[in-house]
Amino acid sequence: MTKTDSGGAVAASRDDVTSILGPLDIDQMIAILALHPTLAEVEQASVWLAGDADVFGAEPPVKGTAAEIVSILAASDEDEG
Repeated sequence: MTKTDSGGAVAASRDDVTSILGPLDIDQMIAILALHPTLAEVEQASVWLAGDADVFGAEPPVKGTAAEIVSILAASDEDEG
């Protein structure tokens, strides 16, 4: 059953996050799911991380939950590098 938030947006499941962002370690997954992101927010973070936002022209920096997802994933990249 698909869950929606109070605004009617579709909440992202673990499978959704994996499908959009690829395999993540358990700590990243827990941190992201704790944000209760929508599918759109996970997709926005994915596009921003891939640099595809440049294709659509100058857009404002990613904000809100999508920005928190980017921070979680960027922090992990910094720890590895």
